[in-house]
Amino acid sequence: MNNFLIRSLEHTGVLSEVEIEALQHVNLRERIVPARTDIDHDDFSDTIHLILDGFACRYKIWAEGERRILSLLVPGDLCGGHATMPFVFHNKVAALTNCTIADIPRQTMAELIDRYPRIARALWWVTLAKLSTTQAWLANMGRPADKRMAHFFCEVLVRLQAADLADENSYDLGLTQFDLAEIFGLSNVHVNRVLKALKESGLLAVSNRRVTIFDVRRLKKLAEFDPGYLHDISGSTMEGRSTLVQEPIARWRA
Repeated sequence: MNNFLIRSLEHTGVLSEVEIEALQHVNLRERIVPARTDIDHDDFSDTIHLILDGFACRYKIWAEGERRILSLLVPGDLCGGHATMPFVFHNKVAALTNCTIADIPRQTMAELIDRYPRIARALWWVTLAKLSTTQAWLANMGRPADKRMAHFFCEVLVRLQAADLADENSYDLGLTQFDLAEIFGLSNVHVNRVLKALKESGLLAVSNRRVTIFDVRRLKKLAEFDPGYLHDISGSTMEGRSTLVQEPIARWRA
């Protein structure tokens, strides 16, 4: 479990041997959270959660009872890792599938942040990457459904590849079509129609909760997907970005 924590922070930079040893001695309490169950039941939590296995989400329920999924959490993600004290997020974290969670005492994380600057920087980098991802989700929501969904499947591919849970073009997602509808803000029927169109276009297929992308390059082009906003895991730089992104930037500068 501790190696999982170390790996999630090392995506942001190299940790020293002393810092790695400190993380290895963090007391993690592992537990299983069933699907469709909140990971936290209190607004104020004394623990930070590390997703070890399964898929979770941060969500909001409106007064009418409608749930909106705000972000997807995959293995290796920390929930609330930047906060050194209880903090109200005004939304909940729940398991979408059966999840294995490691709980980290918040006080322990606060002590690590105070003592080890690189760990503090790594946690803030993770936080900034999550903010960047949230902004990407918001920007993506107003786009046509096929582009919106293509962008999501490209993002999850990159994130799961970073966790060694995806190969070059496929991964197990474990989400139902109903979950996808809540993520995209679409009806279940609309999601089914778009998935069928993407398959007929030779781009991707979702079968038995496994995503297979037939042509990664074409799907990224459709989505206008630039992994730079995932900078804690993708290793993207401006020089490494696609011409799809570079050309508009060049025109803007001109």
